[in-house]
Amino acid sequence: MAHQFPYDADMTPTDLRLNISEINRRIRAAECAADRPSGAVSLLAVSKKKSAELIRWAHQAGLTDFGENYAQEMAEKAAQLADLGLTWHFIGPIQSNKTGLIAEFSDWVHSVDRLKIAQRLSDQRPPEKGPLKVLLQVKTSDEASKSGVLPDALKTLIDAVETLPNLQLKGLMTIPASSAEPAAQRVPFRHLRTIQQSLIGRNPELAILSMGMSSDLEAAIAEGSNLVRVGTDIFGARYN
Repeated sequence: MAHQFPYDADMTPTDLRLNISEINRRIRAAECAADRPSGAVSLLAVSKKKSAELIRWAHQAGLTDFGENYAQEMAEKAAQLADLGLTWHFIGPIQSNKTGLIAEFSDWVHSVDRLKIAQRLSDQRPPEKGPLKVLLQVKTSDEASKSGVLPDALKTLIDAVETLPNLQLKGLMTIPASSAEPAAQRVPFRHLRTIQQSLIGRNPELAILSMGMSSDLEAAIAEGSNLVRVGTDIFGARYN
């Protein structure tokens, strides 16, 4: 049964264009403030619990990459929007019984944090689609609700994932504990960047740092993010 998104009527194509323009302005301003090249940071629009119609409007406004948290919802939207050639990123927690859908419909997976899941994604990736691009989610805060591989176990997971034939390791991701203070926001992002820099000499494929969302993208960009995940400030609030 297709998902229903009754609150999307609150958004218009003009609203979306204005929101996307403002997010792009914030990203470019943050790049400049951090003395980074313009265009160094890519935007991933988090479209979970938003309709295919809104995603189509966002694509018309220039977006191509969309992030989803729920496997069935992503599969439905990917089918409905197949004519657009969008790039789909799975960014939510991964349940073992959903890896087949994720492997089939995702182009990227940001939330790999254990070998069992990586093995299932590799085994279930359709060969004709080529390797699935993956990021390893790293736990950078003590918050119990946050997922991720612990930093001390990261190298072992990297070595194992690199042996899987249908995955292509591309970088690291984190979702830190929320904070309203810019200085505090930067701490976990700096931690992940430090981890990346300690590994990249031996693992040059770890080029992507997926970190930063609507409320903290400036702090993430200041600490080296090159992919920010923005939902609320593009599509408006989600209703659960």
